[in-house]
Amino acid sequence: MTFFSILFALLIEQLKPLRADNPVYAGARALATKLEGSFNAGQVQHGRIAWFLMILAFTVPTALFYWISVKIGPLAALIVNVAVVYVTMGFRHYSHFFTSIQIALNNGDEATARSLLAEWTKRDTAGMDVSEVSRLAVEKALITTHRNVFGVFFWLLTPLGPVGAIMYRVAEYLARVWNEPKTAEREEFGRFAAQAFYWIDWIPVRLTAAAFAVVGNFEDAIYAWRNFAGRWQDEAVGIILSAGGGAMGIRLGAPAENAADVVPLDATTVDSINLETEVPVGEEATGRALQSTVGLVWRALLLWMLLVLLLSIAKWLG
Repeated sequence: MTFFSILFALLIEQLKPLRADNPVYAGARALATKLEGSFNAGQVQHGRIAWFLMILAFTVPTALFYWISVKIGPLAALIVNVAVVYVTMGFRHYSHFFTSIQIALNNGDEATARSLLAEWTKRDTAGMDVSEVSRLAVEKALITTHRNVFGVFFWLLTPLGPVGAIMYRVAEYLARVWNEPKTAEREEFGRFAAQAFYWIDWIPVRLTAAAFAVVGNFEDAIYAWRNFAGRWQDEAVGIILSAGGGAMGIRLGAPAENAADVVPLDATTVDSINLETEVPVGEEATGRALQSTVGLVWRALLLWMLLVLLLSIAKWLG
């Protein structure tokens, strides 16, 4: 059932992408804002209480609806599954930005590409060259794909099923919205949300990186993952971008993040140290990197679908 739920949801989304201002997302935003306003007194424990209330507000009704649908019959359960996957797995939520940036770069319209990237990433892109615009677009696409697609895949395949998918997306949203922008009160209030999502996303992040390695340049992806993932402040982001960049042969990350560590020179030990520093694999991002990203994501998606199909067949036969 999981395989067909994902397949049908993907097909529906291709025909009718879910709008960003849909009632479910609007309700989540409103509830998150209300809970923060009611509980945020600058203490970690207040954020913990608000987090559990938010998670329960979405997972309990989902569990109830799914339990009722299972009692009704397989078709009803399939419909609920498809609905949950459609709401949580936003494969097309960001693709219009990415595609538009790709078209603008292909047409040599750097100004439009920068404007679209600024709207998408909510950051200042003035003065960025093609390489930086391409790099940021690729990074945003890889991270968004993981959190909107592959992370949902993992939790949907667990015994929690659709409840797990809902939990993952709500946890991801809270980790983001309760920690941006950074303030003294938000730092404490949002700390538990960030920590909770770190552990919820711990396995999915590594599976996504492994998928990128399998469908891309395996050797470079693993090398970059092992040697450069730790140079990002956010561990999960570092794993995905280092593995994804290595898989495509593209250097990702800001200069301060992907620059090799400098070995301090000491006259007494200069003969015993290795002056060669490790250099990140790949080349600078260009407009062509966006097309490589599309190919990598689709191959990884097909790999996940194949694994889901094999697991479904094993379950049916068992």
